[in-house]
Amino acid sequence: MPDYSSADIDADLRWWNAANYLTVAQIYLQGNVLLRSELTPSDIKPRLLGHWGTSPGLSAIYTVLNRLIKRTESRWLFVTGPGHGGPALIANVYLEGTYSEIYPDVGRDEQGLLRLCRQFSTPGGVPSHVSVETPGSIHEGGELGYSLAHAVGAALDSPDLVVACVVGDGEAETGPLSASWNSTAFLNPARDGAVLPVLHLNDAKISGPTVMGRRADADVRADLHGKGWEPVFVEGTDPRDVFVQLTEAVGAAYEDIRRIQTEARAGTDRPAPRWPAIVMRTPKGWTGPRRVDGHLVEGTHRAHQVPLSGVRDDPARLRQLDAWLRSYRPDELFDDRGAVVDDVSVLAPDGSLRMGSTPYANGGLRREPLTLPDPAPYSLRIDTPGTVTYPTTTVLGEYLRDVYRADRTTDDGGTFRLFCPDETASNKLDAVFEATERCWQLPASSDDDHLAPSGRVMEVLSEHLCQGWLEGYLLSGRHGLFASYEAFAMISASMVVQHTKWLQHAAGLGWREPVSSLNILLTSTCWRNDHNGFSHQGPGLIDTVLSLSPGVVRVWLPPDANSLLAVSKRCLESRDQVNLIVADKQPHLQYLTDEEATTQTSAGASIWHWAGNESDGAAPDVVLACAGDVPTHETLAAASLLREHMPALRTRVVNIIDLMALLPPGEHPHGLSDAEFADVFTTTVDVVVAFHGYPRALHQLLHGRPDAGRFHVRGFSEQGTTTTPFDMVVLNRMSRYHLVLEAIRRAGADSEDAERLARLCRSQLERHHSYIRRHFDDLPEIRDWTWA
Repeated sequence: MPDYSSADIDADLRWWNAANYLTVAQIYLQGNVLLRSELTPSDIKPRLLGHWGTSPGLSAIYTVLNRLIKRTESRWLFVTGPGHGGPALIANVYLEGTYSEIYPDVGRDEQGLLRLCRQFSTPGGVPSHVSVETPGSIHEGGELGYSLAHAVGAALDSPDLVVACVVGDGEAETGPLSASWNSTAFLNPARDGAVLPVLHLNDAKISGPTVMGRRADADVRADLHGKGWEPVFVEGTDPRDVFVQLTEAVGAAYEDIRRIQTEARAGTDRPAPRWPAIVMRTPKGWTGPRRVDGHLVEGTHRAHQVPLSGVRDDPARLRQLDAWLRSYRPDELFDDRGAVVDDVSVLAPDGSLRMGSTPYANGGLRREPLTLPDPAPYSLRIDTPGTVTYPTTTVLGEYLRDVYRADRTTDDGGTFRLFCPDETASNKLDAVFEATERCWQLPASSDDDHLAPSGRVMEVLSEHLCQGWLEGYLLSGRHGLFASYEAFAMISASMVVQHTKWLQHAAGLGWREPVSSLNILLTSTCWRNDHNGFSHQGPGLIDTVLSLSPGVVRVWLPPDANSLLAVSKRCLESRDQVNLIVADKQPHLQYLTDEEATTQTSAGASIWHWAGNESDGAAPDVVLACAGDVPTHETLAAASLLREHMPALRTRVVNIIDLMALLPPGEHPHGLSDAEFADVFTTTVDVVVAFHGYPRALHQLLHGRPDAGRFHVRGFSEQGTTTTPFDMVVLNRMSRYHLVLEAIRRAGADSEDAERLARLCRSQLERHHSYIRRHFDDLPEIRDWTWA
């Protein structure tokens, strides 16, 4: 590695001083941004928001990486785990010139600097975190724990990329981050890029010490070493000394990464590599106020946010802030026009090598449409609806197998991956193993199934990692699907919220190119957990998603295999969306031809004329609606009972595939128009709905539709156990018999036929209760029912 001269150190420290100055200025100043005169209270923002404590360390890492990039012309992405360091990243991206290129009104002059400072954490400005508005970012960091997973996701199938991932020691206490260290078992140096974690231990979080910050170096080393990393420690308080250590550590890590990759790409037989990592111990709030009112601040939790508060009202603190800002010598860093002086700006890499300008952080620039086969050859043949039984997700597995085959761009690589927590085979998607294997870099035995270093199915028993890897993969320009047991997708529900927020704000930024959608397949659903019990029964992710931005989220409930194919193709083609697809893996009745599935997926909600018994031109007496595979089955069985026992009752059957179609058109792009809604549901007839999820979720969608009170929803009501399939719908009062009783009631039917049918329903429920406790299986007429 070339010598790091005293002149080099001086130059880097000037960049660092400029970044630190701009960081502090963003937090505090609304005027006098170049300190042309002494600070006055009017120069200070009325509300001081932002985080100083982590920022100097982030800027030090950014500075040293700039030098390495200049020397090697290598491509780097900077992932900021301590997302609170927003002002530091904005400062560095401004210094390198990217910020002004993307936001021309924040120019490289005094007026631009004023805008840079005034916009930070103010109304109409930019958030305090490393948000979607920050060039070079794929990671918001406000909710801690996902940085390393995002970094690994970006590195997958990006052989030329190195991702620098700064992990804060507060973040290191989270479960997702702790699990993320295991990612060394999945990074393939022959095919993927690399991740260089920098564990930044500044000893404190918002109000106390951090666990790893207080652990001895030997313990931290052992922890990381056991997860497949080779850490190097950088420690100190003197900037010159730390910069020398950090520059040497980053340079050596880069050389190790390239050596590992070169050997792997040459076909050298090797054990799983031990990847370099850096542990950096520097003071929290480094170079900030040492003491405030007699209390130690630098190096403590008191430096976490705004170390000097009350500046407008306290002249002593105002003078202390003035001295702090002047300690960076801004008069030597900015010229008379307010532009960054040449000997600082020249330290930035060129063009897209700048970390703020890398296309890996604006994945739409790199995204190519996924080659998707026509679903028709994979579809089931349906001659008569409701007579063929088949595992619904099996055909999707066959389709995804050929998505993998069509996507293969090299012997090992591609742009599509399936992410699943050890459940690919369980979820009946295992046909993908005909095209690829499970990704695995650790030792394997002859008894293992479908493990290979080149595998492209990502299985790890962590929903956080699966979704985090996928998010990083998508945001850097690729495609994928996350499949999970329905109940346990709630583990990463907060990640869905954060990703949706990212896409929502990205849509308002013209420079952010569209990325592939986050597609989540929920299977092993609440209604059919045959091997499991109440703990595995929970459709709550639907509720979570429905409350989010209508411009981003979609909820799909395909009733059968062919509609699942149609929905999945549509979702894999889409951009800038979060698609939640709910489809059970167990054998179910099949209803729609491939053409019908495509048409009805586009329609969102459709009348199944073959299932009802409406008379031409006459309004139905009752509408039976269903959303989801098991609800569809029970609704059709209810419709069959009504046709048989009450043929005079005019019944309409409606199937809902796209849940968002129920919203008024002004509230969602997929919302049915008022006329379309009336054509399907009428405007006056009572509607009995069998719904996959919690009834309250559907009720909130129907608000604003004509006479929303006429919709009577049956769904999951937190009743469950290990029991038979039909007993689950009985426990939750969504069985065919409950639906029939509700339909009779809502239609106002009081005939003898209605009374006889009601007695039959109650009798069957009693028979069921006794039968399953004696035979441990459903009644044959229930278990073997078809539409015939």
